[in-house]
Amino acid sequence: MYDESLNGGLIFAIILIVIAIIFVIKSINVIPQQTAWVIERLGKFHKVLSPGLNFIIPFIDKVAYKHSLKEIPLDTPSQVCITRDNTQLSVDGILYFQVTDPKLASYGTSNYIVAITQLAQTTLRSVIGKMVLDETFEEREVINNHVVSAIDEAALNWGVKVLRYEIKDLTPPAVILQAMQRQITAEREKRAVIFESEGRKQEQINLATGAREAAIAKSEGEKQSEINVAEGKAQATIAIANATAEAIAKIANASQLNGGDTAVNLKVAEQYIEAFANLAKTNNTLIVPSNLSDVSGIVGSIMQIVKTTKK
Repeated sequence: MYDESLNGGLIFAIILIVIAIIFVIKSINVIPQQTAWVIERLGKFHKVLSPGLNFIIPFIDKVAYKHSLKEIPLDTPSQVCITRDNTQLSVDGILYFQVTDPKLASYGTSNYIVAITQLAQTTLRSVIGKMVLDETFEEREVINNHVVSAIDEAALNWGVKVLRYEIKDLTPPAVILQAMQRQITAEREKRAVIFESEGRKQEQINLATGAREAAIAKSEGEKQSEINVAEGKAQATIAIANATAEAIAKIANASQLNGGDTAVNLKVAEQYIEAFANLAKTNNTLIVPSNLSDVSGIVGSIMQIVKTTKK
């Protein structure tokens, strides 16, 4: 009888110890960094546990939701969108969001991931429907900003902050791709023709400019050459005139000396004879004075002119 009561008390004590250990284990919770746990007490929201060591009341408090506070990338399924010019595009993207309010993320919507995914798709279809095909390729940044703005406004009630949206791929139908390829090829050929014509134009301009500069340089050279020749002739004429004047002055001075007249007569006679000799060399016709013996008379006439000039 004594042993049975002792054993029963021991078992009860062990049970209490086990319950106490379980109670302590369940009451202690270590929350990782960038994580939030939502606690419900008797089925009602109680509090949000922050990272670190936290205590709850077992069997009364319950961890209802666990949220990661990190930035989360979310693939949005590919969908077909129709542009303003009735072209179908297959579009898929990626959405980046972050839980900012664990309470609203738990009770603001039944599934915030599905909510923001669906809203991203509908907003994307609406934005692309306002654009023509070419604008969808050129205005990706505008599309991304429109989607983020629309989702972020609605996601405030879900405790979620949409950070950005990026279009991963825009795929038009194969027929449109072929037409775009032909357009790109034609545009490249057009640019090549334009560049080639511009090159020929520049070549002609360079040749014309070179010819003009060469002509100017040639004319300047000819002008300078003519100036030099004219200056040379002028200087030569002046030199000859000076020499002639000097010679005449010397002859005049010499004629004043004794025997000067005789020397002048001799010089005039020599020049007279030399002149007729030169004429005979340069002409086929022989020129002979009317009176070859009258050379002294001619010389005398010239000397008479010299004497008159001296007087």
